Amino acid sequence: MSQDPGRFISDTLLCESSDPTLLLQHLIRLQAEYSYISDQAISLLASELDIPLSEVRSVIDFYSFLHFKPRGHYDILFSDSITDHMLGSRELFDYLCGRLGVTDGETREDGRVTVGMTSCTGMCEQGPALLVNSLAINHLNTPRIEQIARLIEDNINVTDWPEELFHIEDNIRKKDILLSSFESTSDTSSILGKLLSYPAEDVLNTLQDTKLRGRGGAGFMTAIKWRSCAETPATQRVVICNADEGEPGTFKDRVLLQSYADSLIDGMTLCASVINATQGFIYLRGEYLYLLDHLEGILQERRERNLLGTNINGQARFNFDIQVHLGAGAYICGEESALIESLEGKRGIPRVRPPFPVSSGYLGLPTVVNNVETFIAAAKIMLNDADWFCSQGTSDSTGTKLLSVSGDCQHPGVYEYPFGTTIQQILSDCGAENTQAVQVGGPAGQMISPEEFDRSIAYEDIATGGSFMIFNEQRDLLEVVFNFATFFVHESCGFCTPCRVGTSLIKKRMKKVLKQNATGDDIETMQTIGTLMRNTSHCGLGATAANPILDLINKFPDVYEERLRSTSFEPGFNLDKALEEARQLTHRDDPGAHLKNGGV
Repeated sequence: MSQDPGRFISDTLLCESSDPTLLLQHLIRLQAEYSYISDQAISLLASELDIPLSEVRSVIDFYSFLHFKPRGHYDILFSDSITDHMLGSRELFDYLCGRLGVTDGETREDGRVTVGMTSCTGMCEQGPALLVNSLAINHLNTPRIEQIARLIEDNINVTDWPEELFHIEDNIRKKDILLSSFESTSDTSSILGKLLSYPAEDVLNTLQDTKLRGRGGAGFMTAIKWRSCAETPATQRVVICNADEGEPGTFKDRVLLQSYADSLIDGMTLCASVINATQGFIYLRGEYLYLLDHLEGILQERRERNLLGTNINGQARFNFDIQVHLGAGAYICGEESALIESLEGKRGIPRVRPPFPVSSGYLGLPTVVNNVETFIAAAKIMLNDADWFCSQGTSDSTGTKLLSVSGDCQHPGVYEYPFGTTIQQILSDCGAENTQAVQVGGPAGQMISPEEFDRSIAYEDIATGGSFMIFNEQRDLLEVVFNFATFFVHESCGFCTPCRVGTSLIKKRMKKVLKQNATGDDIETMQTIGTLMRNTSHCGLGATAANPILDLINKFPDVYEERLRSTSFEPGFNLDKALEEARQLTHRDDPGAHLKNGGV
């Protein structure tokens, strides 16, 4: 039985730090300990951290993994990603709910179990997947679901469940220069020693020569970002690794964190030496909780070997350390300014820019934010050379890109390709057949039709953070896009009206299309709303949320037209139809019991 919340807060949480920026981390630990965050705990935290009660409540309300009401001793969340749906996750979800006697999102009367849905868990190539008490279980099928049900009914603690249930594979299918470079291992201290031997200006010039762009999708020049931060006057700077890989269909950073975390820390430490930073953070998405102990162990080992901390690697006055901060189920925190807000213990609402993080980021300090792949690429460039990196790719998109390939193909997994590789080549390599469409860059990216399969992965053509979802000719693209629309409604932070209202309106009209109750007017309305969202939303989520709908309208018009009830205007509510029950009760069906024009 968990101890009194007051004792837990004072003896466990606040004994480590009463820094208000740790609010989210404290709330995550309270949620894990008690299955919810009570009014008593909220009051105690607000008082001890000197934060308004309303602020604590607003943070809990913002993150989907935090709750005001108790969850079950076994808190199960099925991945709601479209690729999981394609593998039968909905049927398995219904089976487990029936087996355990629970309904979607509700806690069973005995308090033992809650079963619900969550956004993509980053396990798309080995789905269907679920989280139980934040730990991932993949390759779900009926026998596995039955095994899970028995463990729950036998009241076996999750920590005592068979280890094989939690086995997570890398599934690296194709290597190029970046992934192949890990095969020639070397001592960690000698690697870091070489990286730190370069003057800051040499590092910046080399990165500039290679034209290394951020691998998160936006493609901003890494050298410009690091140099801008370094040149901003400050006594303290910050390095942040964005490991909040929340774009559905993306999982390549998960593999890098699991198998190549030392190289990530090398890259972060290199950046710190260039910009003269003392503090670093790895912002780890809550869905990757299973990696927390692994990362903490590597960080501690490096501290013990003087590869982190004070006078790193014997270099006087180079002091730099890294902390891991957990997210709590908020896709928007993948946006760098929202991530910084979350690191500060707040709701992940994107900031108005400028100022940009390089001049005013974490706690107002100059801050570099890059993702896992970018930091690793920077470290590998300095360990090899610019020519090594530029030997692959195009003139505008140098090097290689890691792709998370999932969906209708024989060999889903992580593939490394030189920029400039065509969509068709990737489809051939992963064993995709009869492909109807490819969604590149996740729901916020582009839907590619067969006529475009000769296009290439490159910043000058099809840019991507890494998601590559494949749909064959048997898939209903309307169902795919409706899943994306539902995702954006759930993940909108609610800050701005175009996104908050627009995502909901688009979802409602997509539902009408699926029910064959939509008209041409609905299609035009979705286009208008989508354009409005793209032009007026506060951040990138709202600006890109309508992309799947607009792409489907523009590239696959037949998919919509085949499902329309009418191509002209038709009212959304039919009064005559609504009176049908009254006619049945009065046993009338004569002309006088009908409205000539039932629509209103």
